[in-house]
Amino acid sequence: MNRRALALGALAVSGALALSACGSDETGGNGDGDGATTAANTSISCGDAKGQLQASGSSAQKNAIDAWVKQYTAACKDVQINYNPTGSGAGITAFTQGQTAFAGSDSALKPDEIEASKKICSGGQGIDLPMVGGPIAVGFNVPGVDTLVLDASTLAKIFDSKITNWNDEAIKKLNPDAKLPDLKIQAFHRSDESGTTDNFTKYLKAAAPGDWKYEPGKSWEAKGGQSAQGSSGLAQQVSQTSGAISYFELSYAKGGMKTVDIKTEAAEPVKATVENATAAIGAAKVVGTGKDLALELDYTPTTAGAYPIVLVTYEIVCDKGNKADTLPATKSFLNYIASEDGQGLLAKAGYAPMPDEIITKVRETISGLS
Repeated sequence: MNRRALALGALAVSGALALSACGSDETGGNGDGDGATTAANTSISCGDAKGQLQASGSSAQKNAIDAWVKQYTAACKDVQINYNPTGSGAGITAFTQGQTAFAGSDSALKPDEIEASKKICSGGQGIDLPMVGGPIAVGFNVPGVDTLVLDASTLAKIFDSKITNWNDEAIKKLNPDAKLPDLKIQAFHRSDESGTTDNFTKYLKAAAPGDWKYEPGKSWEAKGGQSAQGSSGLAQQVSQTSGAISYFELSYAKGGMKTVDIKTEAAEPVKATVENATAAIGAAKVVGTGKDLALELDYTPTTAGAYPIVLVTYEIVCDKGNKADTLPATKSFLNYIASEDGQGLLAKAGYAPMPDEIITKVRETISGLS
């Protein structure tokens, strides 16, 4: 545990240094170095990248993608990247139908999706490259309440319509000093298939199995509640609805929105922060085989300061058989976002960079894409 804590501390420091060195006008990448041209004042390697790159999927990483695309296309002016945040499920479908060069997904590919990808990855298959991490924040809008502590059991009951009022005894017990109003809870979930929903329900199932009877998945299974499209839609509902609560990536909790502190097995409740998410992701295991780098997350951490509701967004790409006209741009862009500078932009955007041992494997895999 001490070695892990030291490693995570070193990671946080190196990430902060990368970010400060990056600056607002600096971009970077570790290009493949095969005679590739490098844009002035940057280390982004454009190489032979040109044309349009179509991608879609996870809305969780939309703000990270926007930051990356801004820097990358300023350096590589011959490339246009169009990322459509349709949700993880739709993104995988578009990828396996050959409509996009890569997809973003907050859940690793399932066996049937890998099989489907073989039809468009000539001689290869789709693989998972973990690229973006972060906490799934639970945002709330309760008048007069600035700090709110909830545990997995209480969250499960709220999102399963078993706890319906903010002055419920279970919530009072966790928040003895809060002035909880007699106000109906307005719980919002995703209307579209979502990796954020998959990871949120994996947390509920792992941490409160007695209270969450549904199988985790991209589609919302519980009864009741209200729905909205995308993470931005859920965040908007929380902002404008008194009594609302919902789940979305921390980067969507803007404008002073309050987020729940999660009670875990550790002594103190844990806040939704980039640093606390990185602490949890650092305990993940690589469970993919071959070039696939799918991770197994720990949703019930006991370490102090490890935020339990995290997700990792994967860029899904063919290991072999990528289309010749998009391969140079795909490798160039992925090389940049996996680089020290690319990962260095994440904390500023509300995301967690991948731990060093994981992102090193990602970089090696990208260099071998064909």
